[in-house]
Amino acid sequence: MSELKDSYDIVIIGAGVGGGALANSLAAPGRDILMLERGPRLRREPELWSVDAVFHRRKFAAKEQWRDRDGNLFAPSTYYYVGGNSKFFGAATVRFRKEDFGALQHEAGVAPAWPVSYETFEPYYARAERLMGTHGEAGLDPVEPPRSGPMPHPPIGHEPEIAAIAAKLKSRGLRPFPLPIAVDYHDGGACARCATCDGFACKIGAKGDAEVRLVDPALAKGGVTLATEAFVRRILTDPSGRRVTGVEVEHGGTVRTIAARIVVSAAGAVNSSALLLRSANDKHPRGLGNNESDQLGRNYMAHNNTAMMAISPFRKNRVVFQKTLAVNDYYLANDYRPYPLGNVQGLGKLQSGMLTANAPWAPDWAMGLFAERSVDWWLMSEDLPDPNNRVSVEKDGTIRVAYTANNLKSHGELVKVWSQHMRALGYPLIITQKMDIKVAMHQCGTARFGTDPASSVLDPDCRVWDIDNLYVVDASFLPSSTAFNPSLTIVAQALRSAEAILKQLGETSAPVTSAAA
Repeated sequence: MSELKDSYDIVIIGAGVGGGALANSLAAPGRDILMLERGPRLRREPELWSVDAVFHRRKFAAKEQWRDRDGNLFAPSTYYYVGGNSKFFGAATVRFRKEDFGALQHEAGVAPAWPVSYETFEPYYARAERLMGTHGEAGLDPVEPPRSGPMPHPPIGHEPEIAAIAAKLKSRGLRPFPLPIAVDYHDGGACARCATCDGFACKIGAKGDAEVRLVDPALAKGGVTLATEAFVRRILTDPSGRRVTGVEVEHGGTVRTIAARIVVSAAGAVNSSALLLRSANDKHPRGLGNNESDQLGRNYMAHNNTAMMAISPFRKNRVVFQKTLAVNDYYLANDYRPYPLGNVQGLGKLQSGMLTANAPWAPDWAMGLFAERSVDWWLMSEDLPDPNNRVSVEKDGTIRVAYTANNLKSHGELVKVWSQHMRALGYPLIITQKMDIKVAMHQCGTARFGTDPASSVLDPDCRVWDIDNLYVVDASFLPSSTAFNPSLTIVAQALRSAEAILKQLGETSAPVTSAAA
C-alpha cells in the first residue's frame, strides 16, 4: 500500500451500492477520500455469462464459509468485487412504499416504523433513480408512493410473451406494471437484452451496478482513491472511545494503519456488523456501537424468496429478457388476505443448467424441456426483524448467521395465489424453490437506525450513536426489510448520509478546489 497515504479525511470501507453512492455524492477535486474494497475488479470475461461457471462452479462467489444457527458451515451467495453484490443483482431499483416507513401490520407481526418518513426520503429517491439510470413508468403501480417527477427513462418494454401475460393478468383484475429496472437500454445505450442479466454479471457493462453507475463516476469526479484487495481487520478508536482514529488494513501481504477524520463502513449488512464486532476494545467491549442497545448484529433479514416456474406443456416461451413485469396487488392488505403478502416480479429467464445447480437430482434434459416452456417469477415477502436472528463472529473469526425464517404463512399464501393465477392462464405445472440462508443478496437490518440509542445502533443519519465520527452506510441501517430489493433505498440513504458527513466536516455539497483543500 505504499501508493496510499497514511491519513485521509474520509475512509469508506466497501465499494458496493452504499459505499459507491456515498463516494459518488462526496467526490470532488480537493477532497481526500479513500475507498477500501476487499475484492478486486471483476474482469469482463466470457465466463461471466456461463451458466456452468456462475451456478455450478460458483467461480465468482466468495470462497469463504459462514456458519448457520446450528454451527453448520455453508457457502453464502455473496460477492466481493468493486460493485459488490450488485454485480450479480437483477437490476430492479424500486422505491419502498409510503406505508413501509410506518408501522405495518403483517399476519406474523408488525414491521416497525422508521425514524424518518417517506416524504423525507422522496427527493433522495429521485436522485437515486437518476444515479442508477432507472427505467420505468410512474402511475401504473397500484401501491406506488407519491413522486415528485417521472422515472428518468421510459420502461424497456415487454417482449410479446410477457405482454400477452400482462394483458391476461389485467383481464383477471390485476394491475401489472413495468418493473423499474436499471439497465442501459435506450438510445445510445449498451444493453443487448440478453438472457444473462439476472444472477449474472454484465460483461459489456450495461447493467446499472454500483461499479458502473456509482464507483467509476466517483473516481472520474476526483478526490477519491480506490484500493482493491484491501481487507479491513478493525476500526480503531481513541482512548476515550468516542472517536474513530482510523482503520487497520491488510493489503499486499502487509498490515498497516490508515488514519481518518471520518470512517464509513459500507461492507454489507453481514460484514459491517462483523467488522464492528471485531473492533471491540476496552471502551466498547461488545463491539463498536453496541454499548447501550445490544442491537449490533441483531435483526438480520434477507426476505422470504421463492423462484417459480409456471410451465405449459403446449407452447414454448421464446422470451429472452423476461424481467420486465411486476405485480403489487398483494403487496399491502388486499382482497385475498387482510394483510400484506408481497411482491411478484419477472425472473430472468431460467435455463436448464441454472435449475440443476440447485436440484442435482433432476435430469438436465428434463429441466431443459421445462425451461423452454416456463414463465419464471420471483416472489418476495417481507421477513420481520427478530433480535434472535443475528450475525456474530466466532473466536476463529468465522462469521455466524443465526437465522430462523418468519412470516412464512403470508409467503406461502403469495405462492398459492400466484400459482392459481398461472394455472388459470394455461400453465398447469408449477415448480417452486424457496431460497434458503445461502442466498444473502438482500441482507439487511443488523445495525438499524432510529431515534433512541437504547433500541438502535445508528442515528437517522446513519452515524453510530456513541461514536462521533463513525457511520454505517449499507443495508445494515434498515429497520424493516419490506418486500423489495433494497438497492435503491441504500443509495437514497447514502445521499442523506453524505450531507450529514459534509456538515460534520464543515463543508458543503458544492465541489471544493485544490487550493481550498
